[in-house]
Amino acid sequence: MTYYIYHIPGKKIGVTRNLEKRVTEQQGYEPHEYEILGKYTNIVAASEKELYYQRIHGYRVDEVPYNELKFNNTDMNINITEQTTTFPCPVSKLKGQLMDNIGMKWETEHGELSITPSTVDWIMKNVVTSKYNDKRCYVYNRAFARFYDNNDAYPRTGGLFPVGADHRSNGETSQFDLIRMWANDRGLYDKGDPKTQALKLVEEVGETCRAILKQNEPEIIDGIGDCVVVLTNLAELCGTPIEACIAKAYDEIKGRTGKMNNGTFKKD
Repeated sequence: MTYYIYHIPGKKIGVTRNLEKRVTEQQGYEPHEYEILGKYTNIVAASEKELYYQRIHGYRVDEVPYNELKFNNTDMNINITEQTTTFPCPVSKLKGQLMDNIGMKWETEHGELSITPSTVDWIMKNVVTSKYNDKRCYVYNRAFARFYDNNDAYPRTGGLFPVGADHRSNGETSQFDLIRMWANDRGLYDKGDPKTQALKLVEEVGETCRAILKQNEPEIIDGIGDCVVVLTNLAELCGTPIEACIAKAYDEIKGRTGKMNNGTFKKD
């Protein structure tokens, strides 16, 4: 048995026994669009090398090694559409089935999804009972893919990104990621409201302005930081990562000309 470590530049690194079926048929990449990083006859060695290559290339590192995945489990006969992934059981029995299928992966229009200890929690918080069959339940693929974004797939520190760019990870964790993980752990994205976050932003801006008037440097720093935290969460609740908002704003101002007037830049 030969195990191939393949690399789709800018997308992912994975392991498979069948390149044509896994990479070409399932993921839609022709041979000239990916490269082979190694061939192994030992599954453990292949698994260790896959994680190694994921780290050095800056991709998200799999939580479950390849050799521990359950490829042949037939208990989770999921149904995948463009919008949803449907599980063949009621919500009350879903967690047990998910835990029995740790390591299971599938492809969607929004990227590869998988069952891991961390995604089990997300699925259970966001799963919806089917209105046509109460013995089935589903999650939205786009929202599930965004979970990966919030935890390990946003653009990282080191510069702005052009509008329309793929806002994904190079392997390092940014301050924005830490804010999102903090907020996600506390249920802000599940139960939060953009309107209340907008009001919170006004409150933080007011405190920052007061600190500036008092020329209190520690409070100024604290106030600006609080504004960034609220803006990050507001953007997330509105369905757009803050990096994309920053990139859009920069794209609009980068070519502006004008002059300073009474301490304010006035555009032409």
